[in-house]
Amino acid sequence: MEQQSLNLFVEKIKAAENIAVIAHKNPDGDALCSVLAMARLLEINYDKQCTCIYDGNIPDNLDAVPLRKWMHYYAKVEEPTKFDLTILLDYGTIRNIGGTIDFIKNSDFVIEIDHHQNDAPIAHMCMNDSDAAATAVLIYRIIQQLGWEYDSSVTNLLAVAILTDTGNFRFTRNGEALRIMADLVDYGVSIRYLQDLMNDKPRRAVQTESACAANAKFYHHGRLAVAIITHSDYKHLDGRGELVLSLLRQIKGVEYVVLLKEQRENQIGVSFRGRTCPVDGVATAFGGGGHRFASGAVVQDTLANVEKRVIDAFRRL
Repeated sequence: MEQQSLNLFVEKIKAAENIAVIAHKNPDGDALCSVLAMARLLEINYDKQCTCIYDGNIPDNLDAVPLRKWMHYYAKVEEPTKFDLTILLDYGTIRNIGGTIDFIKNSDFVIEIDHHQNDAPIAHMCMNDSDAAATAVLIYRIIQQLGWEYDSSVTNLLAVAILTDTGNFRFTRNGEALRIMADLVDYGVSIRYLQDLMNDKPRRAVQTESACAANAKFYHHGRLAVAIITHSDYKHLDGRGELVLSLLRQIKGVEYVVLLKEQRENQIGVSFRGRTCPVDGVATAFGGGGHRFASGAVVQDTLANVEKRVIDAFRRL
């Protein structure tokens, strides 16, 4: 991080009477835990009580992470309605923000910290790095550079964020995330404990995802696996369907996995995963984005049409 940016960051924190910390809609492990870790860090180091705000749904298997009760659904946040400072984390693009956008627009100053590629940032100051494996990695850099104090809640949150966003280190492109995790383990983090914490999903969710994987279809000589969760089953989905994606990615010969989630009529959430080949370009073509091997999009079209478009898109790869 540039020292000038860090200096301004600290200046804005110290001057703020009220601070919001926000991430993307339907927070995943990195988004949720980065928000909570940042809020706790500002409490420890500056005695600031932050308001952590989200839109969408948080997966049940993240319910037991430290400080989970600090998260407030945006429609239930009454006061303050205007923040001196908003710290926007892990949002990727404005399309991913959802109902928290009014808090961001009404803030006096917005600082974003993100590891997604974003050609149209919306903050007054950006502390971004698309080469980082997770937004939690950037938070850890800030801790080290500013000499911030932290506790076990912060270290466990950062560890969960890194584990989930790297797919248990499958998607890392350099050793930084591994070195950070080693530091966290030395501090006292138990990876086994955190894995057990997250492997605690509702029975119906596991049954739904398992059935979805079992009914997947395969195209292009078995290189593409496409699974579908219809609207009637979508309410049972816990998070983004990572179990479906993980199971199908293990099949020999499968290079790409796509999960179509019928969120509502003519609104399809699409998760793209690549085994050895990137999928971010395909996600961008569908109006989404993300990481090289793990991306997503939300498409306004019928389920049948999106399925056909996906199959056609991967025919050209």
